[in-house]
Order: sequence, then structure tokens, then C-alpha cells
Amino acid sequence: MILPIVAYGDPVLRKEAVDIQKDTDLDLQALVDNMFETMYKASGVGLAAPQVGMSLRLFVVDGTPIIDGEEEDSEDFDPSLVGFKKAFINPEILEEDGEEWAYEEGCLSIPGIRSDVSRPERVKIKYYDLDWNEHIDEYDGIAARIIQHEYDHIEGILFTDHLPPLKRTLLKKKLSNITKGEVRVDYKMKFPK
Repeated sequence: MILPIVAYGDPVLRKEAVDIQKDTDLDLQALVDNMFETMYKASGVGLAAPQVGMSLRLFVVDGTPIIDGEEEDSEDFDPSLVGFKKAFINPEILEEDGEEWAYEEGCLSIPGIRSDVSRPERVKIKYYDLDWNEHIDEYDGIAARIIQHEYDHIEGILFTDHLPPLKRTLLKKKLSNITKGEVRVDYKMKFPK
């Protein structure tokens, strides 16, 4: 089921999300499936639970390069992204290191705005999978960036928070328009009341 993506300005995007309890009544498999379906419909590579209105420490990612509906395996793509599809439950970043590098980011909750964001090149993260198995994995490059971006969401941080003050000031009107629903998207969105 495709869920509406919460737009910039909704308070849920600014809350620090809460852990999911192992004995939750929530159908986690259904939620994760719905989040993947929603993310694909919006042509995203990651989606955090707060972006679908749920203040939970959960995000999904799929950075597998797709060209014309086919998985791309050419050497032009970051090999760490091939098959990079998973759900992160109750993730905790243990370490970020390496040189900071800038890359243009966007966000499904902030459509039409993209900007360079600098982040460390490597990340070490602890999380649970859908079977509640604990994992500690290390990622670098684009995979690390996708994780850092989605992790920010469960911490109540948006990519625009990483921009210099002048850039944020210049984006103020566009951000205000998104909050008011004055933006065109080809996916389902929920705007603040």
C-alpha cells in the first residue's frame, strides 16, 4: 500500500523517533513493505518512518541503480549499491569517519530542492533486521550517505539543516511553499494543517 509522504513543516519530521519494541503489536513486515512500495513510487533510494508520519526508529533503503526499469551493473556505478536493499530497525550509528565529501542530496519530504551536503565517507551502524537479528555493518561512499541521510530523519534532522545559513535563507520561500502544499509532485503527499 502506498503511504502519503509527510511534507516539510510537519512536526513529526522534527521529533527524535522512538525505538520499536520487539513485542510490538505493529505489523513491521507490512509497514516495511509499504515503505518500500511508497519509496519506489516516489523514485527514492531511502525512506524513514517519520516521513510516513510514524515517529519510529525505522528506515528502508534501496540504492540499487535502476536504468530504464533494469538493474544497472555497469562499472560506472558504485558497486556497494548493487543489492543494497534493507530495513534498519532501531539503528544506532556507532562511528562516522573518513574525509567529509560533498554530494547533492534531495528529500522526498522536501520536493524540488537539492543541494550539496558534506558528510563523512564511512559509517558503522548497529541495527536489527525484521527477524530481530542484530547486525553491526560498515558502509562507505553513497551507501554510507544514504544511511546518514535516513538516520538524520529518525533524529529529527533534515538535509537542509546541514546547509550554510545563507543557503537556508535563500530557500525559505520554497520551503514555505512546500509547507503550504504549493508544490507539484507525482507521488502522494500529506501537507501540514
